[in-house]
Amino acid sequence: MDWLRIGAFVLLIFYHVGYNFTPWGYQTPTRGPVSWAEIPLLGLSPWRLSLLFAISGYASSALLAKDRGNTGAFFRSRLARLGIPLIFGLIVVVPPQPYMGLVNSGYQHDYIYYMLHDAFSFQKVRYEYVPRTMHLWFVVYLLAYTAILCAVRAALPQSWRDGIRNGVEKVLASWALLPLGVLFVFSVREYLPHGWTDMHSFLNDRAAHLHYGAMFLFGFLLRQSEPLRQAIARQWKVAALLAVLGFAWTASDAYFYPGNIRTPPEWRLAFCFSKSVQSWSTVIALFGIADRFWNYDSKWRPTLAEAVFPVYIAHQTIMVFVSYWIRDKGLTALPEFLILCGSVAGGSWLFYLVGREIGPLRPLIGLKRERPAKRDVTDGPTLASSAT
Repeated sequence: MDWLRIGAFVLLIFYHVGYNFTPWGYQTPTRGPVSWAEIPLLGLSPWRLSLLFAISGYASSALLAKDRGNTGAFFRSRLARLGIPLIFGLIVVVPPQPYMGLVNSGYQHDYIYYMLHDAFSFQKVRYEYVPRTMHLWFVVYLLAYTAILCAVRAALPQSWRDGIRNGVEKVLASWALLPLGVLFVFSVREYLPHGWTDMHSFLNDRAAHLHYGAMFLFGFLLRQSEPLRQAIARQWKVAALLAVLGFAWTASDAYFYPGNIRTPPEWRLAFCFSKSVQSWSTVIALFGIADRFWNYDSKWRPTLAEAVFPVYIAHQTIMVFVSYWIRDKGLTALPEFLILCGSVAGGSWLFYLVGREIGPLRPLIGLKRERPAKRDVTDGPTLASSAT
């Protein structure tokens, strides 16, 4: 699961860099969008966040087991590991992003004035409402889902929790795993407000909450359920095929209706369904692939796994700074892409390397206060799908 988590966050960097080359957002460079750039991004967009929330649920289940099922101890530990870097990120890391946008729109004040007077004013400054959560909305949602999970565990008797888990497991660990998942995603994204557009507004994001909250719970259940793991082991190849077919339809829609051109009403339902197939099927396929092929350890895994959260905290702010710096350099798309990828990866890695060596800073970037002791690398246990 660590390798899957590492890979998902690496793809996240490429995804956010790729945004600079589409009509969807950022638009800090001045060379304009690249006509085909949105097609590979649509290969990631429907499932990337679903996967991250499912992995987070899986990790939460493992951490709860480490706390011997003590809900209070688990919540306190998650509150510290997520809440402290969230506060640090919102106060220190995130504010430069809306500031750069304001400067681009004609804002005349320096950064110190902005921080003292506008950054936390809870009002609209020019076109930008501040403060903003920006990319840290993911941490806000994850912390909220964790709190709700803990509240439900504290409120429900063990027998009720076991009954719910066994019932859901019985349904999902069967032939219904793929069709029910696709139907759920389609229903949420088609019939609730905003559809596939995540608003990143906690009180208004009903479709996103149902989708991502369910993925969080799915990952939480998967960590505890051998029958569900076996079902994924049996069906991941079919899921991979469905994911490719779903992307093929999604990509063709982007080809015929690029950029901000709306899909015609007669094709909108099919487009939503293709994204739903791609979303759920890719997650199932990747869980199966990770279980089957990525069940091994290496000397780099602990370092890379530890670096994921600090890199996530830093990456978007670094990207925005570099994007503004290169926007008037007259570069074409390929040099811009390479500069952005290299600078975001290198800058985020440097953020982690420096932060991990300074004890008081470690909790601020999502690390344990003390560095873990080095250990020998051994082969991991055999997982369910390795027998298939």
